[in-house]
Amino acid sequence: MNGPAQSPDDGYERPGGQARIPGPRGAADDLDPGHAPLPLPLPLPLPLSLPQAPPSPPPSHAVLKSLLGAWALAACSAEETRAVEDHLTECAPCAEEALRLRDAVGLLHPEETLDLKPLLRSRVLEDCLGKRPARIPVPAWASPYDTETARLDALLQDFGDSEWHTPVRLKWFEEERRRSQRTTVAGVIGHLLTVDGLIATALGLDDPLGSEAPPGGPTVRTEYFWGASSYPTTRQVREPWREQGHTLVRTVSFAGRGVAELAVDYGGFALPLGDAFLERAFECWVHAWDIADAVDYPYEPPSGPHLHRMIDLAARMLPGALAQRRRAGLAAPARGLVAAGAPGRTLHLEIEGAGGGGWDIALDSPGAKPSVERTVAEIALDGIEFCQLAAGHISPEDAAVGQHGDREAIRDVLFAAASLSRL
Repeated sequence: MNGPAQSPDDGYERPGGQARIPGPRGAADDLDPGHAPLPLPLPLPLPLSLPQAPPSPPPSHAVLKSLLGAWALAACSAEETRAVEDHLTECAPCAEEALRLRDAVGLLHPEETLDLKPLLRSRVLEDCLGKRPARIPVPAWASPYDTETARLDALLQDFGDSEWHTPVRLKWFEEERRRSQRTTVAGVIGHLLTVDGLIATALGLDDPLGSEAPPGGPTVRTEYFWGASSYPTTRQVREPWREQGHTLVRTVSFAGRGVAELAVDYGGFALPLGDAFLERAFECWVHAWDIADAVDYPYEPPSGPHLHRMIDLAARMLPGALAQRRRAGLAAPARGLVAAGAPGRTLHLEIEGAGGGGWDIALDSPGAKPSVERTVAEIALDGIEFCQLAAGHISPEDAAVGQHGDREAIRDVLFAAASLSRL
């Protein structure tokens, strides 16, 4: 069948195979070169700059003065800080007030603790000496004394008059029971000064007690010092004590190696100079602990290596202390005497914690050689608790001891450790 004739605009095919987008009749065709679309108008150019508001007036004197407190606390914005600091260059009263406020802010900062980490000083020295070794090094056996006196001095440096007269009770163990002596912080430093004088006289230095110093050991010297003046010891004792400590360390550093064997007379016994320095370091720490406890201030124990040296000294002194108690009838008699250097009955002392280690203690004779095969008892103690026992701060019955073996030997060694203490 034949349909109606079609107009060229009704078809979907265009010459050249181009499709026509359907639209209202008579609309311009963008594919028709004769009906090109009109160009869009170009956008108008933007102004080169927007009009700016007039600058705000600077803050008044009253506003800037009110900001001084916030400025001193560093709580101002950058704009406020700039305005305040510009104002301070022009206004003398505000500048003076700003200085006063800055000083007041400094007082608000928390005080730094006096208790430096025990290893801090040694680490700083080690770092410095690693870069430039000391021409005259401090002997290793004098280093604990040097450190402990410095730590105690740091504790004392901010004490006022009232703290120097704070009561302190010194404690030790004697004749099977604990004893004590009441003094003050200044009295404790005087005690340390007089007993350190034993080392000073052994080195040929001046005795802090002078030419009238009585013969005898630490107790006699301390009682003489305390009773030499009708007035209580004051903070003035700190300077001679600290200066004497510096002099002792400096002297042994220049003296060379052989000086460590020089005997120091303690009255009833003598110690080699190297051991005497360790003993003084131990007592300095113990009495610093007493002072800190009296003024309610925390005090850390010595560093592990230094604490180990102090414990080692106490362990080496135990056979002699045990023999002395045996001669006084305070300890059980020896089970069997052996020749010097021969193996004898042994107690193993195990110290736990920082500075700890293991020591074999000869029981029957100071000259006997400890023997693992002849070990009859074992004791385990925390390092700090062992030091408290050796300082007479706790009794043998109160010490928390792990023990195994011969009970009599264990008791004798614990009481011998306590007998190492004295005023």
